[in-house]
Amino acid sequence: MKRNRHIGSSLDDLLVEDGTLAQAEATALKRVLAWQIQRGMGRKRLSKSDMARAMCTSRAALDRLLDPENESVTLRTVAKAAKVLGKRLRLELA
Repeated sequence: MKRNRHIGSSLDDLLVEDGTLAQAEATALKRVLAWQIQRGMGRKRLSKSDMARAMCTSRAALDRLLDPENESVTLRTVAKAAKVLGKRLRLELA
């Protein structure tokens, strides 16, 4: 009987084997980041226009930041959003 080598393995193991773990983690991180910023805007009752103005950026840049599928945002834009929301941006390599 041939044994399935994936039984008992984790999703991370499968993604590593496929070479897609880093991409999956980046996508998940961007989705969480977009959600946190949306939530912070809601708590501060900031519209998209108000948020963009407070960040000294364009509405299009804010839309990219809030789009969970769009991973092309700059650290500067994320840092501006954090500052407006009274948060601190913290990055680390683990």
